[in-house]
Amino acid sequence: MPWEKRFDIDQTLNRAMEAFWARGFEATSMQDLVDVTGVNRASLYATYGDKRDLFLAALRRYDSEVRRRLLDELGARETPPRAVAAVFDKFIRQVTQPDGNWGCFLINSALELAPHDPEIAAMVNSAQDDIEAFFLAMIRKGQQSGDFPEQLDATYLARQGLVTVLGLVVMIRSRPEEAYLHAIRDGFLSRLT
Repeated sequence: MPWEKRFDIDQTLNRAMEAFWARGFEATSMQDLVDVTGVNRASLYATYGDKRDLFLAALRRYDSEVRRRLLDELGARETPPRAVAAVFDKFIRQVTQPDGNWGCFLINSALELAPHDPEIAAMVNSAQDDIEAFFLAMIRKGQQSGDFPEQLDATYLARQGLVTVLGLVVMIRSRPEEAYLHAIRDGFLSRLT
């Protein structure tokens, strides 16, 4: 009779994702993962592979369930100015939550692992390209609707939006002061008027 898993695979992956997101790859031990998931080490290895495989699965989950979903929802339901601001606001809200200043799992991974892990670098680069494309689409849509001036260089500003949000997310981890983070956001938004 085949062995049957006695735990929720998706819930376990979400818990592992949160542990890696909060602590990083190197600082999260297999024992930490056992503790946060409630799943024994052998079952984690049998289901996900080694720690790096579990990390990659968690990073993919974050990318599809958090980052992509956020951009898709904002692009579909918000006006261009509100959608652009909401990307920044999503991260700024973290600092008001207990133990919430984790930043962005993808950006944290870029800083920690991408310089020496080509697979993670490719995942991070792809996500960054998508964020830039989101800003570009919102700026162009805003130019068509009259929310943003037509003479703005949308491509340049989309890249600046990406760089600004990346910087903001890094600052959330090291300087989680709401007024400071709002000033970063507002500085970029002012360039769209």
